[in-house]
Amino acid sequence: VQLQASGGGFVQAGGSLRLSCAASGRTFGSYTIGWFRQAPGNEREFVAAISWSGGNTYYTGTSKGRFTISRDNAKNTVYLSMITLKPEDTAVYYCAAKNPRRGMYYASTAYDYWGQGTQVTVSS
Repeated sequence: VQLQASGGGFVQAGGSLRLSCAASGRTFGSYTIGWFRQAPGNEREFVAAISWSGGNTYYTGTSKGRFTISRDNAKNTVYLSMITLKPEDTAVYYCAAKNPRRGMYYASTAYDYWGQGTQVTVSS
């Protein structure tokens, strides 16, 4: 599976963005897809994940309520809609794919395939 993240940009605090993760490969629909982010000087952190069917979604306390993850398997795409953005959301956002039977959805080490990242910058 090859992943390509897009949709990042520069927004003011309180604004919104929708990130996309486009995938190639016939087996895309069988993978759990996660979004992670990494700010300068920080470790990569989990943001949200969605099961292969889209029936289960997972968030952190920080992302829940402001971020929504969704997927369209027919389009081989996962989305991360973000509202009420804050300066602390500034980071490079990565999408990743994992075998749903292996590892925890919040662990970056469980993911086998990664996109190249898209920059999100939120100004105060």
